[in-house]
This record gives sequence, C-alpha cells and structure tokens, in this order.
Amino acid sequence: MAEAGQGGVIPVRCTLAFLALTLATPAIAQGWQCEVPPQISVPALPEPDAPPRVTPITGYTLAASWSPEFCRTRKADSRHATQCSGKQGRFGFVLHGLWPDGRNGKYPQYCPSRRLPDALTLRRNFCTTPSADLMMHEWAKHGTCMSADPAAYFDKARGLFQTLQFPDMARLSRTEGLDAGKVRQAMALANPRLKPEMFRLLVGRNGWLREVHVCYSRAFKPMRCPTGSGPANTVPVKIWRSF
Repeated sequence: MAEAGQGGVIPVRCTLAFLALTLATPAIAQGWQCEVPPQISVPALPEPDAPPRVTPITGYTLAASWSPEFCRTRKADSRHATQCSGKQGRFGFVLHGLWPDGRNGKYPQYCPSRRLPDALTLRRNFCTTPSADLMMHEWAKHGTCMSADPAAYFDKARGLFQTLQFPDMARLSRTEGLDAGKVRQAMALANPRLKPEMFRLLVGRNGWLREVHVCYSRAFKPMRCPTGSGPANTVPVKIWRSF
C-alpha cells in the first residue's frame, strides 16, 4: 500500500515514524519570544515590481517562509533587522503572505486602492510577519485585490496562518534521505485536516527549503495544489537550522 503525494509515492510504513517525529515537539505558527518594537512606522507604498492586473480570483495561496533560511545570509542587513537580528525574537515559520490565484498563472496584482495599513494593524500582525516593509508590499501587491480594508486582509491571512501546526523542524532536518515528499507528509501529519498534496514547497537551487505554501479554494477550503507546482516528492531537501 502507498499514499500518493505530489510528484511521487510515499510508502505507508513511513507514516508511524513521521507521526512520532511530528508529535515530538508541537510548534505553533508564531515567533518565539517575539517582542513588538515600541514604534512601527508605516512605510510608503512600494513601487510595483510588475504591471497591475485585475483578473478573476480562482483560489488562494498561503505562503509561510522558513525564517532561519531567509535570515542566514541577511543577519547583517539592516533592511531585515526586525526579523533577522534577534532583537525582536527568534522566528521559525513566518507568514510571507496570502495571495489570490488566477487562471494560467495570471493572478491579480496591484489593484487600485487608496487605503494603507495603519500602525495599529502593522503592530497587530508583527509577530506573524516581522517586517513592516513586507506587510506593506503584501498589501500593495496582493491585499488590494482581495479586500477594500487592509485590516480585514491581514486578519484573514493571520487567521489562516495561526490554524497551522508545524513539525519539529530541527528533528526533521536530520532525517536521513529527506526529500520533498517527506516534508509534505510531515506537514500533513502535523495538520490532520490537510493532505500532503495540499502543500507546495519552495526550494532553492541548492536544495534548501525556503517556503511552505498551502493551497485554498475560492471559499478558503484547503485543496490539492495544481499539478507541477513545486518539486516532485523524490527531490532531496535540506532544512537550515539556527538552533
């Protein structure tokens, strides 16, 4: 017997081992010892990095970034100090963003809006996305196409993110023969309502895990990710750990 995942097959005999690994140290979708800065300035809207596009929404992607991998080459970069310096806390997975999807990869982006997130909204979401600049970028590129209210957009994204549980990533990183299929299965075991094929992985060219994405329908119900999105199950994966 075997359990099908994206791009390959995972033997069922691995399930018990991964279940033990996943339940060893449950991790919630939050920063560790996160401390919100005394003041958070509201950044200016960023210049679009792509042409505006208003198209029908076909579903959504929730993107969680593995902070140790992101920060390992950015600790000395002042632009990422709130996430990477350690002064505001240590972070595992952080919310990159909630993105509307479109047909044939042509998702809506940079929709017209005159509203900006206020300082209170940025503070409320800091321990989920520890960068005011990133939050402003996510609102400008994605949130404007989903809601007229910045606070409502961030509340929805944070609510979805906080429903996720994450496996013990330090132990997972030491798994012999770790590949994309095992990472997907570990994520699914930590989240019983989700299946491995509902997770898309973003892996760098050197094999290091960068992000985990969860695919949702237009009704925000978890769904199978499109075929071919992310590496096949047999692709080797490495997980950087700073702890």
